[in-house]
Amino acid sequence: MSGEVLINLTPMETRVALVEHGVLQEAAIERHHRQGIVGNIYKGKVVRVLPGMQAAFIDIGLERAAFIHVKEVAAQQLHADQIPPIQTLLHEGQRLVVQVVKDPIGTKGARLTTHLSLPSRYMVYMPGASHLGVSQRIKDEATRERLRQTIEALRAPWGDLLSGGFIVRTAAEAADDEALALDMQFLAHLWRKLSERRIEQHAPSLLYYDQPLFLRVLRDLMRDDVERVRVDSRENFEKLKQFAEDYIPALSERIEHYTGDRPIFEMYSVEDELQKALERKVPLKSGGYLILDQTEAMTTIDVNTGGYVGYRNLEDTIFRTNLEAAQAIARQLRLRNLGGIIIIDFIDMASSEHQRQVIRTLEKALEHDLARTKLSGVTELGLVQVTRKRTRKSLEQTLCEPCQTCRGRGTQKTAETLCYEILREIVRINRLSRASGYLVLASTSVVERFLNDTAPAVAELEAFIGLPVRFQAESHYYQEQYDIVLG
Repeated sequence: MSGEVLINLTPMETRVALVEHGVLQEAAIERHHRQGIVGNIYKGKVVRVLPGMQAAFIDIGLERAAFIHVKEVAAQQLHADQIPPIQTLLHEGQRLVVQVVKDPIGTKGARLTTHLSLPSRYMVYMPGASHLGVSQRIKDEATRERLRQTIEALRAPWGDLLSGGFIVRTAAEAADDEALALDMQFLAHLWRKLSERRIEQHAPSLLYYDQPLFLRVLRDLMRDDVERVRVDSRENFEKLKQFAEDYIPALSERIEHYTGDRPIFEMYSVEDELQKALERKVPLKSGGYLILDQTEAMTTIDVNTGGYVGYRNLEDTIFRTNLEAAQAIARQLRLRNLGGIIIIDFIDMASSEHQRQVIRTLEKALEHDLARTKLSGVTELGLVQVTRKRTRKSLEQTLCEPCQTCRGRGTQKTAETLCYEILREIVRINRLSRASGYLVLASTSVVERFLNDTAPAVAELEAFIGLPVRFQAESHYYQEQYDIVLG
């Protein structure tokens, strides 16, 4: 697989795009005035304990108090039935070192854990754990065992400072001992500084913040199949190059400064793809399409054949549409950064073998996703359930806000509905006031409806109240907006 990482930097924001075979697969956007806080470590203060929810609210210095569940406070090795009540672990006013695992989203505060983790290029250090694990993406057992032994040998000289647990990341598969040793040294210095700060600083305060997006790229997105990183800012190109030389020398040669006349995202058609990723309908090459609806509780995806009529029979048409949809869905989840519960309504398939192949295609496509996903089989209702780890806002939540015209409904009242609503309102007002007539100010579409299809109803109303009713179109009014002026 051939891939490129594109970085567009401006004084206001950083945008990163992962392009594979010329197609945008992932995008991340960070506004500089409100950067994400996932991974940040704080010294917080417990402000409220909720025994009924087995949770607590922690003040970490943000606008809203953050939330922590009892399982994120209790020891990690305990089973669910062994976890003690939250009130035995926390009390109001208590100081606590916590890490953000989910950004604040909507009206919900940040989600926290006391199980700290410090990531580097090749490994993750977990001070409160004891086990040493290797990424499941590294399949070769001999390589897994070599990495375990290497990490054990490298951390031994650090003694109690690095007595916690480690997770070896996928990127370490081809790393040599020297690169792993430098990574270990970086984590040791980082943990020492953090330990000193948590003693010295008062609560609430920030102890550690994760790297900015354009630097996290080298840690999180760089793989062997990523051929180069192109950044359009000379200043940040130098920073990126220096960071790579200090921590990941092997990647330094892959970093390039983009100096083209056309904006880098426009050059690679990323701008167009980002715009498409905000649309509800996703067309498939065959003529079918997906409908994606993102709600607070879950995301639903409906698959339709559309204009695809197939070549053999109905079952074959449905099967081929579902196969193409499975590939497209995996890409949309990554591109839109959709997390939480995802319900997919594939077109009903009579063949159990076809169902199995579609599920397998979806599983294989999701293997490229860095976010943890879990996939169920087909339910009794013919639906497929997917859960995808959600840590940051989706692309839509980052770039958009609820429509003030429809108040987030996604629909609006028809002109006919509004005409009847206005007529009822005039009757109500007429009973409470004395007027010589009424002037209705409304959108062009509503006024046109009054003057044409609804004209007989207006005449009946005028006869009923004995007063004239006039209409005036206001081009700047949205469809549901209107005013009734008493004459």
